[in-house]
Amino acid sequence: MSHKRRLLLAKTGLDCHDTGIVTVAQKLRDAGYEVIYLGLHNHPDEVVKAAIEEGVDGIGVSYLSGQHMPQMRKLLEAMRKASVNLPIVCGGVIPQEDATALKSMGVAAVIAPGTMTAEILSMVDQALASHAAR
Repeated sequence: MSHKRRLLLAKTGLDCHDTGIVTVAQKLRDAGYEVIYLGLHNHPDEVVKAAIEEGVDGIGVSYLSGQHMPQMRKLLEAMRKASVNLPIVCGGVIPQEDATALKSMGVAAVIAPGTMTAEILSMVDQALASHAAR
């Protein structure tokens, strides 16, 4: 890529468990990504607005509260309304059947707890590359 890869990371909804996403943000920074972390309790519309304003290459979200399906539907709808076409990587405690459903909804990658850093970086790199190749 000709520019530094930029990712927007955020927590949507009321989930306040952010240790995982903060750790992943640091690992991405260590690997050369520019990371914009919006923090907790974001509305999907705010995430999309920030993604546009920041000119990011992708969006990462994390859920540990069991709200991943309704929150991802809201985020994807907000992206459609704003005509934003970016890859989304979703992490957290997500059952396999929901991970499959998220991927069918258009999520580029779903990262489970305990995934090693090298694999996370590979999944993010692959999500961005696949999207850029379209």
